[in-house]
Amino acid sequence: EAPALRAEQAAPQPAQGRGGRGGPPPTPRAAAPVDFTGNWVSIVSEDWRWRMMTPPKGDYANIPLNATARKVADAWDPARDEAAGEQCKGYAAPAIMREPTRLRISWVDDYTLKIETDAGMQTRLLQFARPEIPPGAAPAAAGQRSWQGVSVARWEPPPQGGRGLSLGLAPRAGTQGRSLEVVTNQIRPGYLRKNGVPFSENASVTEYFDLFPEPDGPDWFVVTTRVNDPVYLGEAWVTTSHFKKEPDASKWSPTPCQVR
Repeated sequence: EAPALRAEQAAPQPAQGRGGRGGPPPTPRAAAPVDFTGNWVSIVSEDWRWRMMTPPKGDYANIPLNATARKVADAWDPARDEAAGEQCKGYAAPAIMREPTRLRISWVDDYTLKIETDAGMQTRLLQFARPEIPPGAAPAAAGQRSWQGVSVARWEPPPQGGRGLSLGLAPRAGTQGRSLEVVTNQIRPGYLRKNGVPFSENASVTEYFDLFPEPDGPDWFVVTTRVNDPVYLGEAWVTTSHFKKEPDASKWSPTPCQVR
C-alpha cells in the first residue's frame, strides 16, 4: 500500500508575475502542482504472476474479456509475433505501466512531459493543451498509430470543478487538484497481457498519476489505469501500479521488447 500523503505538503502557489491580469496563463510546466520528474522503479506488489513473467496461453483471469477476445487470446502464437516483428504488442499504452520497469520522467518543453521505460525501450509523450492548437486537432490516421498512441494531459482540478475541464471528465471525489490526468487514444492494437490478451484500435486509456511524498524516504506515485475497449472488453479494466523514486539513473538498463 502506498504511503500516505503528508498533510503539510501543500500545493505550491502560482509563480509571481505569471498569469496575472492581462498576462498569459502559466504554462503547464510552470503551473505543475507536483513534480513527477526523475527516476522511478516499479514496485510489483500485486498481480505478480501476470507481470513478472509471460503467462501461459489462456490465462486471462481478472480481465473482463468478452467471448470474441477470449477466442483471440486462445489463438496467441508468440512465434508469429516474432516473425512479424511485433514483439512490442505487450508494451503498448494500455499495458506498459504494468511492466516491471524503470521510468525516466522529464519535461521536453513547457507543454510536453516525457515518460521513458527501460523495459521495452518505450517513450510516451504526454501533451498538455497549447493555446495555439485547438483540442483534438490532427488525429493520427490508422496507418500512423503507435504503441503509445496520442496522450492528452492536464492537471486534475479540485472536486468542486473550476477551470481546466477541457477533456470533459468530472474530477474524482476526494482529489485536491494535485494529480496528473492522462487520456490516450489512437493506439496501435496490441495486448493487455503479453500472452495475447488483445485490445483493439478502439481502445482508450485514462490514467490518474497521484504523487505521495515521504518525509524521510523516497517519494512514491500510484497510477490508476482504466482501459475501455468496446470491441474486446465487457466493462472497463482498472488497475493500479506503484512506483518508487530512485536517487539517480545508475540502475537504468534498457532492454528491447520480448514476446516470451
